[in-house]
Amino acid sequence: MRTGMMALALGLLALRFLPVLPPVWLWLLLPVVGLMMLPFRTYPVAFFLFGLSWACANAQWALDDRLPKSLDGETRWIEGRVTGLPQNNEDVVRFELADARSRHTRVPQLIRLAWYDGPPVNSGEYWRLAVKLKRPAGLLNPHAFDYDAWLLAQHIGATGTVKDGERLMEARWAWRDGIRQRLQAVDAQGRTGALTALVLGDGAGLSREDWQALQDTGTVHLLVISGQHIGLLAGLVYLLIAGLARYGLWPNLPWLPWACSLAFAAALGYGLLAGFEVPVRRACVMIGLVLLWRLRFRHLGAWWPLLLALDSVLLLDPLASLQPGFWLSFAAVAVLIFTFGGRLGPWRWWQTWTRAQWLIAIGLCPVLLVLGLPISLSGPLVNLLAVPWISLVVLPPALLGTLLLPVPYVGESLLWLAGGLIDWLFKCLALMAGQVPAWVPPAIPIGVWALSTFGAFLLLLPRGVPMRPLGWPMLLLLVFAPKQSLPEGVADIWQLDVGQGLAILVRTRHHTLLYDTGPRFGDFDLGERVVLPSLRKLGVDGLDLMLISHADADHAGGARAVANGLPVTRVISGDPLALPAELHAGPCESGRQWIWDDVRFQLWQWPLATDSNQKSCVLQIEANGERLLLTGDIDSAAERALLESPLAMTTDWLQAPHHGSRSSSSMALLAGLQPKAVLISRGNGNSFGHPHPTVVARYRKRGMLIHDSAEQGAIHLQLGRFQPPRSMRQERRFWRSPQ
Repeated sequence: MRTGMMALALGLLALRFLPVLPPVWLWLLLPVVGLMMLPFRTYPVAFFLFGLSWACANAQWALDDRLPKSLDGETRWIEGRVTGLPQNNEDVVRFELADARSRHTRVPQLIRLAWYDGPPVNSGEYWRLAVKLKRPAGLLNPHAFDYDAWLLAQHIGATGTVKDGERLMEARWAWRDGIRQRLQAVDAQGRTGALTALVLGDGAGLSREDWQALQDTGTVHLLVISGQHIGLLAGLVYLLIAGLARYGLWPNLPWLPWACSLAFAAALGYGLLAGFEVPVRRACVMIGLVLLWRLRFRHLGAWWPLLLALDSVLLLDPLASLQPGFWLSFAAVAVLIFTFGGRLGPWRWWQTWTRAQWLIAIGLCPVLLVLGLPISLSGPLVNLLAVPWISLVVLPPALLGTLLLPVPYVGESLLWLAGGLIDWLFKCLALMAGQVPAWVPPAIPIGVWALSTFGAFLLLLPRGVPMRPLGWPMLLLLVFAPKQSLPEGVADIWQLDVGQGLAILVRTRHHTLLYDTGPRFGDFDLGERVVLPSLRKLGVDGLDLMLISHADADHAGGARAVANGLPVTRVISGDPLALPAELHAGPCESGRQWIWDDVRFQLWQWPLATDSNQKSCVLQIEANGERLLLTGDIDSAAERALLESPLAMTTDWLQAPHHGSRSSSSMALLAGLQPKAVLISRGNGNSFGHPHPTVVARYRKRGMLIHDSAEQGAIHLQLGRFQPPRSMRQERRFWRSPQ
């Protein structure tokens, strides 16, 4: 039976690694083949086929519920019910609309919406909304968070921006949102957001600084609900009833069934309160099975509940495997079971506690690396104190205070106390995060990762096992992995996918240049969220030159974040006076040339420029005779001046001026440079209409190849090899739309 369950889990997990879904007839045939194999005692293969078929069916249903391409960018009136916990911020309201419908066309059942300067929206309300709909799509960069996969895992079939709307019905059965509103009205010593995250699993109220501190110290699992909290509450209820029965204070009733039932009810209730995410589902299944076996007075191995929980979670929602939290949750429990199972002799309590933290950190290193997540260096030490502080000191008054909110003064007082205790914790976390930030490791080859994973496995084995000390040098390959070096005369180019903005990384054998830094709009800084993490993942540990074409927010907005996150030797800009003074930007010296590792660079700027776009600092890169021209946002007037400069020569690659706007990419420029291909960096469905259809027609008329970040994601080119580029969209995943 256990072998069959393992095979079922492997079949369900196989979905995560499929580049494309098999045709419908094939996954319908798989369970039939499985049934035919059962009489021949090949039930593991049959269970694998059942799992794969069920996973493919769920994935296909989710894909079929996506917004049709014909409605992408269209505005439609839709009706639906607000679900989940809306985020009512000052500038924008973000929420999800369930059971969505439109009178004239089919729309996805679940839509994620943003309403700028909109009214407060509460869970359970029914609304009629005018929405500009978009197909699910996110920024696609190397080794970065896959927003497309996250949307599909949440069964969100479309995103959109609300233009207008009216409330049709007040909220009904929105008890979680009601509790959140009560919590937000309580004086929690400035830590209402953290308290809401702990009680309800809603981290929307945490500030960016709070998230950074949690990430740097490896304590995200403590504030946003985890299975540990569920298990703790169930254990406290069970021990309370057992203690009452032991001292004769329990009524004349069989205590064990009541203890097991109430413990599971407490776990399930807390799970429902927290939104029943993947870690909570895993914990509830495991707790329920352990209590059931305890009720029957049977010994239960540790792996059996984990395997049953894995199958249960995946059967309920096979797309859960697309979420990083799924892998981290099950991997952490598996590491603990493997570490403490089958050991000879007991450990003292302090040995158990300290070793658990360090061994979880070691065991999760390969998992965090393959998921592209940062690794907390201070996590093992911080969790030694933070876990008992949250679990034993903060959580009881937080839950009890929430339960007693209807009682005047009592609930508010307990929540005030819990808020103060959380505030002390965050002050300590911020102090530690400032000293030891999280490590963002660069991507490493698959062979090195496999060796490091085997090294982590060896270190998890008991002492005395042969070859165990070899685990340390194998694991340290994560830190000291050999870097791939470029040959002389070749420039490695990445046009990052930053939406409506520009950021291009240029590397030679020994030097690194960043041309523009991505956009920033208010608090939404793509330099911090996309550019800086991407540079670190690509192994960039410093910039020799940060060249900011001009001072517009879509090109220079991320400059401060990049400069704060990486050492930058020099900053140059076409409009240095308009940039923040702390960047110490120098002017673009037209005609300046230099050579890095046999790759030639040359700058140009129009001396008669009158506005910021025209002041863009243009950069020409030449490697082995292959040329790339980075133009910023110059317009047709600046283009005419460019054609009279030394840069007016045959160019292989052209970065589309001003994202392909109508005022740029003139026929004169294209005829003078004769580019073979163009790189366009723009936001999908942007309000500016970039690239303009007439400009695209010009490109196509001249036979130019068009590489568009909105359609292809980040684009990778090696200048000097005369080879076609590769895009992130070419790395096939079944949840990504083809090019």
